[in-house]
Amino acid sequence: MSQENVEIVRQLLEAFNARDLDRFARLTTEDFEWSPSMVAIEGEVFLGREGIETYFGRMIDAWDEFRVADGEFRDLGDRVLWRGRLDGRGRISGAAVSAPLDILYGLRNGQVSSMRSFLDHTAALKAVGLEE
Repeated sequence: MSQENVEIVRQLLEAFNARDLDRFARLTTEDFEWSPSMVAIEGEVFLGREGIETYFGRMIDAWDEFRVADGEFRDLGDRVLWRGRLDGRGRISGAAVSAPLDILYGLRNGQVSSMRSFLDHTAALKAVGLEE
């Protein structure tokens, strides 16, 4: 089952990069919970289809380009840890951004039930009880 989970996460990342909200939502559970990397500062977790729509809307408003890239997957059974990079270009400033990004995905019954993003690989590993 876990290799299937890696494939589901791969499909979710493809939908994210394509900004395909409907495909992204179909790959998630009804109670999906999305915790962005800046949740401690922004104080917002995005829930369900409504949360996905809100997040995508904000992303489209703020960025001309926004994608995740160069990822590697770590199969953790009912969780998948993805380690890659976030690349973007601000809509107003035109500034390019490239930053390391890790995302921990929880999966249930063939769908993604949660996403938690980290800007620090060590923090992501600690969250899953692992070390380098």
